Amino acid sequence: MKIAIILALAGLCTVAAAQSGEDNSGTFNVVPFQFDPAGSQLVAAEWRSGTGCPTSAPIAVYPSTSPTITYQEPGCPTGDDRDKAVEGLLLAKTGPTANNASAGALITGVRGITLTELGYDIRKPDAFVDPRGSHCGAGAPRFNVVTEDNVTHFVGCASPPPLQTSTGFWIRLRWTAAQAFPPITSSVRSISIVFDEGQDTAPDNFGLAVLDNIDINEFSRTRSKRIRRQVTPRD
Repeated sequence: MKIAIILALAGLCTVAAAQSGEDNSGTFNVVPFQFDPAGSQLVAAEWRSGTGCPTSAPIAVYPSTSPTITYQEPGCPTGDDRDKAVEGLLLAKTGPTANNASAGALITGVRGITLTELGYDIRKPDAFVDPRGSHCGAGAPRFNVVTEDNVTHFVGCASPPPLQTSTGFWIRLRWTAAQAFPPITSSVRSISIVFDEGQDTAPDNFGLAVLDNIDINEFSRTRSKRIRRQVTPRD
């Protein structure tokens, strides 16, 4: 059943990307969506202020009521200096995984690129296998990449194992195109992030993840929700 749900969602994201009116004007955007055909109201996806990874946040050390120091989260060594609201991409699925519903985000403006790297920062301490913090399962949050040869490729948070490049209360995870299942060898038609594992999925049984600094081809390192294009896409 899980495979059927994944394939159905992959098809949904492909159609949505085709209908999103991508203008391919030189930036990527990460646009949250909720897939909930039965109206369960058990999924949520949004950029939420105060949930992202702070890279230069002014904080007031108690008992001060005005900023005294700047806080830098070590798990996100780079970020978007323009993101003064410290927004994170909150993805949640309440209840069972079997519910045909998901939270996610479409990454617009990517059609025609040659994909070399995918990644994000996730609000999770120390390691991607740590049961604390955001859910990081084999199937969610995952990238669904549809290529121009009409093949859907999957990259889960814990499968394949990511390259973890930082440690803190957040961690930075990266994958290559060759790590996808199956490996990505054609140009991109669409990319989406899907979160469809609920609270019955171990080891955290949390059903929620917060992401930031979405990475496509190494161009997210200084952008949280918008990153520069690496190559000129095809029409």
